[in-house]
Amino acid sequence: MITYRARLDVADELALYLAGLLNAERRRRGTGRGRRALSTFKQAVLGLRWFRDRTAIPALARDNNISRATGYRYIDEAIEVLAAQAPELHQALRKARNDGAWYVILDGKLFSCDRLSEKTTSVKGTEIDRWYSGKHREQGGNIQALTTPEGFPIWVSPVEPGSVHDITAAEHHVLGALYWAASQLDLPTLADGGYQGASAGVHTTIKHSKTGQRRPLDVDNRTYNLILRSLRALGERGFALLTGRWRTLQHITASPRKTGDIVQATLVLTHHEHNRIH
Repeated sequence: MITYRARLDVADELALYLAGLLNAERRRRGTGRGRRALSTFKQAVLGLRWFRDRTAIPALARDNNISRATGYRYIDEAIEVLAAQAPELHQALRKARNDGAWYVILDGKLFSCDRLSEKTTSVKGTEIDRWYSGKHREQGGNIQALTTPEGFPIWVSPVEPGSVHDITAAEHHVLGALYWAASQLDLPTLADGGYQGASAGVHTTIKHSKTGQRRPLDVDNRTYNLILRSLRALGERGFALLTGRWRTLQHITASPRKTGDIVQATLVLTHHEHNRIH
């Protein structure tokens, strides 16, 4: 067997932050000193290796001389304590407005995952895979996110199965707060055509009428669409920032139901790295 040294490209401060959260969780549970196989700092490094490099959990367990079951439990604990620090939706909107944002950007993404054999009934009455997205043609979990005008993610939603459309997921988790932000904070939302019909405060592109003869949009509507698309395009950066930095998001091998907590955990890690946590 070959052994080698490796370097994890995260700051010590991030590992110490996660170790502090894990230490607080152990105190909350009443775990005595010396009762665990790893210190909170070593557990934090183990968790960050999984988030950053998507290192297989059995390999992480082997490297730390712990059982595979303990390795999985330690990863679950890291996800749990980080996700608990994720910003609350109204808090995130208030902070965005206080920081000078004139609008936020709403976007959705399917996070690829292993297949989960769970069925549901489609709107057409046929049986379908609950976690299969017909749009993306793969299994996954639907996550909604809000970003600032420059494309920095400020909030992510709990997960919905891949068969759920963006507008439906948004109705479940975010639209009510966006209506409140538009009316109370003067903070509108920009979104793509998938959110057509989201109502007041959520601005989407203007589409051709479905009835009658299809005619080109007039110049005012085309200009409106061009401006909205150019402003909204930066919102794509939010998910790219998360998936590019935290490779475990590129394919979820845990239960798809954990996808929301995992994405929220990476949001907290990203906020810490960008000095958004005080």
